[in-house]
Amino acid sequence: MKTDQATPRPLANNIANWYAIYTHPRAEKKVRERLEEAGVECYLPMHRGPRVWSDRVKIVDLPLFNSYIFVRSAEINLFPLLRINGIVRIIFFNGKPAVISQKEIDIIKDFIIRTEGMQLCTGDEVEILTGAMKKLSGKILNIGKKYIYLRMEYLNATVCVKADCVASTKRIK
Repeated sequence: MKTDQATPRPLANNIANWYAIYTHPRAEKKVRERLEEAGVECYLPMHRGPRVWSDRVKIVDLPLFNSYIFVRSAEINLFPLLRINGIVRIIFFNGKPAVISQKEIDIIKDFIIRTEGMQLCTGDEVEILTGAMKKLSGKILNIGKKYIYLRMEYLNATVCVKADCVASTKRIK
C-alpha cells in the first residue's frame, strides 16, 4: 500500500474561530440557550446594571453588547446558524464573516472580571436615573444604607437620593 499521498490539509474555513452574530433586540439570552442546545460554543458577555421602571430601579444582568453574541465555529458551519430563531445575521467585514480573535474575547472576559462588583465610593461621579433630577450627575459625598448624598455643582447644592436611583459613571482604566 502506497503512502506517498499527501495528507489533506484542513481548509481555512474549517478552523474554529470566533464570530459575531447579530440577534433580534433583547433576544441574546434566548439565542444563547438555543445555540447551547444545538451544541455550538458561544459567549454572551454579561454585566450587572440598573434598569429603570416607572415605580422602581432594579439591578439586573444585561448583555455587554446589545443584540450581539459571539460563537466559535468553523466558517462552513456558520451559515446554518441563521436558521436558529432570534439570529438576524452574521457580522461581515470585507465581504467575509468577521473573525474575532481569541485575544479580543479574552480582553472582554478580563474587563468583565475586573469590573464585577465594582462598588461606589466617596468622590465617584454618578448619574441620577429617576425622578425630578433624572440624568443630572453629582459627586458622592457620603453613602448611607439607603441614601447617597451628592454634591451637584450644576445646582450648587448637596442633595440626598435613594441609593438604587444612581448609576456610576466611573471610567475603567
